[in-house]
Amino acid sequence: MNTTVTCIAPVNIAVIKYWGKRDDSLILPTNDSISATLDTAQLHAKTTVMISSDFKEDRIWLNGKEEDIKNTRLQNCLKEIRKRSQLSGYTNDWKICICSKNNFPTAAGLASSAAGYACLTAALAKLYKIEGDISIIARSGSGSACRSVMGGFVRWYMGSDKNGTDSLAKQIVPASHWSEMRILVLVVSDEQKKVPSAIGMKRSIETSQLLQHRIMHVVPERANKMQQAIVEKDFKNFAELTMKDSNQFHAVCLDTYPPCIYMNNISNNIMNLVHSYNDAVNDVKVAYTYDAGPNATLYLLEKDVPAVIGILDHFFPPFENAIEYRRGLPVEEIKPSQDLLEKLKFQKYPPGQLKCMIYTKIGDGPKYLNNPQDHLLDGQGNPINCS
Repeated sequence: MNTTVTCIAPVNIAVIKYWGKRDDSLILPTNDSISATLDTAQLHAKTTVMISSDFKEDRIWLNGKEEDIKNTRLQNCLKEIRKRSQLSGYTNDWKICICSKNNFPTAAGLASSAAGYACLTAALAKLYKIEGDISIIARSGSGSACRSVMGGFVRWYMGSDKNGTDSLAKQIVPASHWSEMRILVLVVSDEQKKVPSAIGMKRSIETSQLLQHRIMHVVPERANKMQQAIVEKDFKNFAELTMKDSNQFHAVCLDTYPPCIYMNNISNNIMNLVHSYNDAVNDVKVAYTYDAGPNATLYLLEKDVPAVIGILDHFFPPFENAIEYRRGLPVEEIKPSQDLLEKLKFQKYPPGQLKCMIYTKIGDGPKYLNNPQDHLLDGQGNPINCS
């Protein structure tokens, strides 16, 4: 006998960053953070979990490759799930097989571990019949995963309890609240980052005085202002807070010793282009943010997307015969006028600086897939469609 659950879960991109833990083992952050959940139609992790009396051991495959099930964070997640399980006693001891894959580059600064652990937690919660808040369980796998278990805009409260019972995520508003909000993910590089986030955070906590200033004096007020901007749908304030927080996060990474450098030359030039464009149109139309990687996430309103894509395609053109360069929601770009190009005073780059452009919107939390054809494991717990 076996039971199988398959789930997809979203990526979230923080507008107020989480960087630094006050407790490494419990993954308790040094400050609140706020993120937007992206639509699973464009970016998601997909996970199948299967429990069976026939399995001899727990096993996991990630993007087609078997990984070590003894990974500490994975074990934290499984332990917490089994502790809260509503299954009858004997089935709790059955072994589990897990298969997970992402439809976007892993470990390139696109919040892959957040989507992955949120997906795993949601799938296991259904399998083990767990009800109530699961953000704390997701947090035990990957801190920012707690924000991916909900849709819309989400705030992860740092909490004050030393055991982490109040360090959990809560939805600020659902996806429908700010339905005009759109996101452009510009993939500059899909290579794994040289300094993993967990190592970078630890290094920053130990060496960056700027991070201590940020924790004490900047984020508490900024997070409240951001929440207010989201509730009021105040794009100008939302955009400015988003860009300032991204800039400060990367300043902290540079203030770390040795420094953690996640952005590259193209990342910096996209940032400059955003400011040049906002200046040229005399309004704040676009905001950038960068996680721990070189890829840019742009926030903008739906009405401004065609013009902004026109600008990006002009200055960072794709290769002429690029396949699957533009992904996601359909859109007709508007080519920039000569007058606007002159105002921008920005140099044009040779084709192929961006790997791809993903156009998406704010979305909902994890979804369960009930069609057996969606499963990533066969009836014996072996991976299928997993790479």
